[in-house]
Amino acid sequence: MSDRTKYRRHRVRTLRLLAALTPGIAGGAGAPERVAAQAAMGAAEEPATVLFTNATLVDGTGAPGYVGDLLIEGGRIAALGAPGSVEAPPDAERRDLTGLVLAPGFIDIHNHSTTRLFDFPLAATQLAQGITTIVVGADGSSPWPISDYLGRIDELRPTVDVATLVGHGTVRSLVMDEDFRRTATDAEIADMTVRVERGMTEGAFGLSSGLEYDPGFYSSTGELIALARAAAGHGGFYMTHMRDEEEGLLEAVDEAIRIGREAGLPVQMSHIKAGNASVWGRAPDVLERIRRANEEEELDVTADQYPYAAWQSGLAIVVRSRMFSNPDSVAKGIAAAGGGNRLQIVAFWSEPELNGLRLDEIARRRGMTDVEAYMWIMENGGSGLIGHTMNEEDVDTFMASEWVMTASDGGVRSAHPRGAGTFPRVLGHYARERGILTLERAVQRGTSMPARRLGLDDRGVLRAGARADLVIFDPERVVDRSTFDNGTRQAEGVESVWLGGIETWSAGEPTGARPGRAIRHAR
Repeated sequence: MSDRTKYRRHRVRTLRLLAALTPGIAGGAGAPERVAAQAAMGAAEEPATVLFTNATLVDGTGAPGYVGDLLIEGGRIAALGAPGSVEAPPDAERRDLTGLVLAPGFIDIHNHSTTRLFDFPLAATQLAQGITTIVVGADGSSPWPISDYLGRIDELRPTVDVATLVGHGTVRSLVMDEDFRRTATDAEIADMTVRVERGMTEGAFGLSSGLEYDPGFYSSTGELIALARAAAGHGGFYMTHMRDEEEGLLEAVDEAIRIGREAGLPVQMSHIKAGNASVWGRAPDVLERIRRANEEEELDVTADQYPYAAWQSGLAIVVRSRMFSNPDSVAKGIAAAGGGNRLQIVAFWSEPELNGLRLDEIARRRGMTDVEAYMWIMENGGSGLIGHTMNEEDVDTFMASEWVMTASDGGVRSAHPRGAGTFPRVLGHYARERGILTLERAVQRGTSMPARRLGLDDRGVLRAGARADLVIFDPERVVDRSTFDNGTRQAEGVESVWLGGIETWSAGEPTGARPGRAIRHAR
C-alpha cells in the first residue's frame, strides 16, 4: 500500500478530530470570506516605505517600551530611535502612532489552520489578533509530504507566513497503517525515522507528538526518543502534546524532558495546563521541573499556553482507557473531569441542535444518565468537546512563568474562543486588566520567545535589519471578543498588521494583500 493511501487513512482519523474542533468544516459558515479572498487576488504587492512616528515601541525582548520612531523599507526595519531621530526618504509615507503600541508581529507556534487556510486565506481572525506567522503540524499530525504542502502554501499566498512540523502520528500511520494499537518494532521505528528525516530535509522545523491521540497513544518513550534524534540531527526541536495532562501530569512532564535529554534537542510542551481537579494547584510543580531541566541540567525546555481555563479536544479523550462502551470506565472519566456539567459538546453532527450544551443537560433532555448520554454520543459518531475543567489560579501561575510563551492551539474558524482571541486576551485581560504580567512581557511571550524556539533570528524583535512583520494596537482597547458560544468573533484593538512591509490588516478588516509564504527550516 502506498504512503499516499496510508496518509489518506490517517487524514480521515485526523479530520474527524478537526471536524470536532472547527465549525463549518463542510462549508457554509464563512462562505463570504471565501468569496472575498478570491476577489482580492491580484498582482504581487510591493513592500512599502513608511515612517511610523511617536509610537510606543515594545521591541519583543521584554525591555521597557519607549516612545520613538521606526522606518520600514524594502520589507525590513531600516531604522528606529527616539522621536525625530530617524531620517526617512522624501517619498516615505508618514503615520503618527501617538498613543499606540508598535510591536513585532505575533508568532503562533501552535496553530491548527493547516487546511482551513485554503478555504479562508485572508485569515481574518488571525490578523485581528496581530498574528503574522503560524506554525502548523502540531499534536503529532502534519501535512504529508511536507514539500508538497509548503509548495501549496507558496501558491496560495495567504495573509500569514506558514511553517510546519513533521507529525509523529503522521509518520506512524504511514508505517503502521491501521495496525497501530501496539508498540512499534525496531524495523518500524527505523522506517519512521526515514520519514522524519525526509520531513526535516523538506523544511519541517521539528517533530511533534500527540500522545493522548491515536496513533501516538500507543507509542513507547523509546520510539519517541529515536524519532526525536532524527529531528535533532537537522537542528529541529520536539513539540509534544504530552501523554497526560491530568492525573499523570508530572510523569508526562518527566517523559517529555527525558526525550529532550536523551535525544539531544530542545523541548516545547504544548498548551501546558493542570487539566482537571486531581492536579489543580500543581502548576508550580510542573514549572519547577522545567526550571531544573534548564538551570541545573542546562537543557532547553519551554512550554506554550492559551489564556483560557477550558480546553478543547474530542469527546473520546475523556475515557483514557478507550473503553467507550464500558459504563464504569465512562463514569470514571466523567468524574475525573468534575462531572457532566463541565463537558460542553460541540460539533456533534448527528444532532447539531445539541451543540453548545453541557453533557448533563443533554442527558436530562434525553432522559438519560450522564454516562448513558456519553455512550450514546460516541455510538453516533462522537463529537468535539470543550472541557471546563481547569483552575484559573493554575492558568495565572503558568502565565507569569519565564519559561512559558503564548500559543493559540486554535486557528481559522476554531470553535474554541482561543482561535480568535488568544493574543489580545493576554494583552487585555491578563496584562492590562489583571496585571498578571507586564505589557512588555505579554508581547515577548508571543514574539521573541517563539522566534527563538524556531531559530528565526530576523523575526520577533524590533531592530534594524529585522523583517517588517509588525502589529500596531491600542493598549487601552485591545481585547478578545470571542466566547464559548461564539468562538469566531474577531478581537478588537489591533489597528494595523504588516507582513514583510506589506499591510495586511487595517481599520478592522483585511486589506486584501496576501504576501504570505511558506517558511522552510534551513538546516
